[in-house]
Amino acid sequence: MLFNSIDFAIFLPVVFILYWFFTNHNLKLQNLLIVVASYLFYGWWDWRFLSLILFSTLVDYTIGVLLSKEENVTKRKIFLWTSIIVNLGFLGFFKYYNFFLDNFKTAFTFFGGEISSGSLHIILPVGISFYTFQTLSYTIDVYNKKLEPTNDFIAFTAFVSFFPQLVAGPIERASNLLPQFYIKRKFEYSRAVDGLRQILWGLFKKIVIADNCAELANQIFNNSGEYSGSTLVLGALFFTFQIYGDFSGYSDIAIGTSRLFGFDLMRNFAFPYFSRDIAEFWRRWHISLSTWFRDYLYIPLGGSQGGMWMKIRNTFIIFIVSGFWHGANWTFVIWGLLNAIYFLPLLITNNNRNNLHIVAEGKFLPSFKDFIKISVTFSLTVLAWVFFRAENVTHAFSILAEIFSPSIVESPKFFDLKIFALLIFFLLIEWVGKSYHHPLHILDSVKSRLLKHTLYLLILFVIYFYGKNDVTLDFIYFQF
Repeated sequence: MLFNSIDFAIFLPVVFILYWFFTNHNLKLQNLLIVVASYLFYGWWDWRFLSLILFSTLVDYTIGVLLSKEENVTKRKIFLWTSIIVNLGFLGFFKYYNFFLDNFKTAFTFFGGEISSGSLHIILPVGISFYTFQTLSYTIDVYNKKLEPTNDFIAFTAFVSFFPQLVAGPIERASNLLPQFYIKRKFEYSRAVDGLRQILWGLFKKIVIADNCAELANQIFNNSGEYSGSTLVLGALFFTFQIYGDFSGYSDIAIGTSRLFGFDLMRNFAFPYFSRDIAEFWRRWHISLSTWFRDYLYIPLGGSQGGMWMKIRNTFIIFIVSGFWHGANWTFVIWGLLNAIYFLPLLITNNNRNNLHIVAEGKFLPSFKDFIKISVTFSLTVLAWVFFRAENVTHAFSILAEIFSPSIVESPKFFDLKIFALLIFFLLIEWVGKSYHHPLHILDSVKSRLLKHTLYLLILFVIYFYGKNDVTLDFIYFQF
């Protein structure tokens, strides 16, 4: 079920009414309703894969219980690795089986051999990369005794399958989300209003920004051989705003929807395109994944505690694994590697934590120095996105070769004035609200109801008249 569909527009208010008015504020009934609603939400796409979520839930719930009763170090490690192998095993089979098989066949042929084996027609379950990491966080935290294991199976099932963030995050930690299912929740009007505002902004990002940019980005990337370097730059820019509007838009809708039901999810995006260096960008982009890898991979590998060589090694591991997490294609690995190379000078010079606060905080305009830093960081990010969007490595390099050719000075095609006006409006709202968790939260400080409702109506007007409203345009991260 898509957030930008009529189905969800009916589903959400029905669940909301049942949740607040027909459960009599009974915690167990509310959690049970969330489980039923979440399974219906996911099963709307393909009910067959509900068994995967249920199996993963049963495995990690059982292992959590076993860990609570076991003090033997060896047995505890066996339980932990059982969870890791089962969860990553499912993820590896559905997401990477054909990738590894094809690369094995290629390598075998390269050394003079020949192997005959057919790829499987495997359907990738939506959201498997997200809920797999979410359940793993529970098992790892229980193993490390950072979290008490739960005996409430309904609450745990609700945590794993919570429908707002089930298929594209944020990837919640058990330590943050699971305890919220134990606490009695009450409806708060101000919280719900802010949730609706964040949903509105998320829909604007997806329907107006992402889907309009997607139409042009797809046209350019799918026919890249026909266009000049200047047009390909436009294509990369369109994709840059498409992926941000699409993914952060999903996160906004997920977080806003959760607030309607009394839950607080972690922030997933913090205006990353206003970053002054790559380190700051990665503190602001897909925060739930970046911090997951930091806590469950980077720190266990030694983090920054060793010498410079260990820091460099661990940084490259994190970025490459992050790239591979996104999909079974070498383009994602190179995208991760390229970001690691961007990050390296900051790490070596110990400048990777210089920009911890939002740029130009309390000011309308950035300094000239900050403007140059933002421009350089944004340009490097756009360049890396070419690999993320390209069909394969050859396709990516052919696009970059044309971009860095004399055709870069030709007049570009697809210079759509409407799109650029929408992007300017979008960036202006984001810039003004950059000090808040989402830009429309700034309206809390606006006393004029007329001004507030005028802005709401303006955004709705733009969504209605300029949004694509095409539910065939899935959220990009559904494929990851």
